Amino acid sequence: MVLPLSEASLLSREQEHGRAMSRRNFVRICSLAAAAVGLPARAVAQMVDAIAAGKKPSVIWLSFQECTGCTETLLRPTAPALADLLLDLISLDYHEALMAPSGHLAEEARIRAMEEHAGRFILVTEGATPTKDGGIYCKIGGRTALSILTEAADMAGAIIAIGSCASFGGVPAAEPNPTGAKGTPQVLVGKPVVTIPGCPPNPYNFLGTVLQYATFGTLPELDSLGRPKFAYGRTIHEHCPRRAHFDAGRFAEKYGDEGHRSGWCLYELGCKGPQTYANCATQHFGEVVGAWPIGIGHPCFGCTEQSLAFRLPVHETIEIEEPTSPNAFPPIAAPQGTVSPWATGLAGLAVGGVAGAAYVASKKLEVVGTLSGEEPEALDESEES
Repeated sequence: MVLPLSEASLLSREQEHGRAMSRRNFVRICSLAAAAVGLPARAVAQMVDAIAAGKKPSVIWLSFQECTGCTETLLRPTAPALADLLLDLISLDYHEALMAPSGHLAEEARIRAMEEHAGRFILVTEGATPTKDGGIYCKIGGRTALSILTEAADMAGAIIAIGSCASFGGVPAAEPNPTGAKGTPQVLVGKPVVTIPGCPPNPYNFLGTVLQYATFGTLPELDSLGRPKFAYGRTIHEHCPRRAHFDAGRFAEKYGDEGHRSGWCLYELGCKGPQTYANCATQHFGEVVGAWPIGIGHPCFGCTEQSLAFRLPVHETIEIEEPTSPNAFPPIAAPQGTVSPWATGLAGLAVGGVAGAAYVASKKLEVVGTLSGEEPEALDESEES
């Protein structure tokens, strides 16, 4: 039996890596990535064919002032193992934590990959870049992170800043920021940079962006901060599973109280969800349902927002933007209205006035009839009463 090229290639990689990676699992991960960025179903087949044909994008991953948490988030999912799949979907040509070479051999590999794929490789930055005193607070191979970043950015086809530190400075840029740490967009002013903020970010937000670029040569629609709208288009508050309790006015007042144990809203404990744009509520971490801050009972920290993360105390409450409470929704049944006591009184006066006017008019008719010689009709007792 002759297998299709894509399936034969996938099976050969399974044997090479010594793992049971079925085509179904491979297509599944591509489907998740395509769905994450809002690509049509036909994009999945194009992704699979492109990757099976060896058209994997070269990725140069630079690590500066960071904790490696963004790399770790790519290694944790296990159904299937995203770490293995990541190596199948992209060509990770330089990554200090994951590559085999070290020292000058690692730096030589980076330079060689950048030259071979100039104008086409994807540059990924993890961590903030120190800029004070010429950037001397972070050096790799005798060169400052600032100079390495500038050189790589000039040769890259696309630039992605993964994590809050790379996106806007994160922890290293918190006051008093002694190293002058900045996010990649703040260093590469004027260059388009896709930001995937989060501490850490969801791996599918990164993977979907990379696969779209690798397959179609395009990037997803971005907001004003360079964040893909498919992941950062709505606030945590809009899709929060505790939202019903917020609308009903049920709030946990302290950790462990009855409201907290009952799943009530965490706003009064400092939740930053109403101002935090991210898809954590719908795309949980490690493919584990409930694996995200609010899912385990902790308020949202606002790690995707430069104005919130590492700048406001965790317990401090924030203003609510566009609460859209149920009172703002159109009712199912059209309102019928009610009659107030004032309206009833006015209606009574009007009816009384009309009745009095009718009585006076009838008396005038009786007088006219008498003058004309006509006898008025007698009223029965009920009419007289």
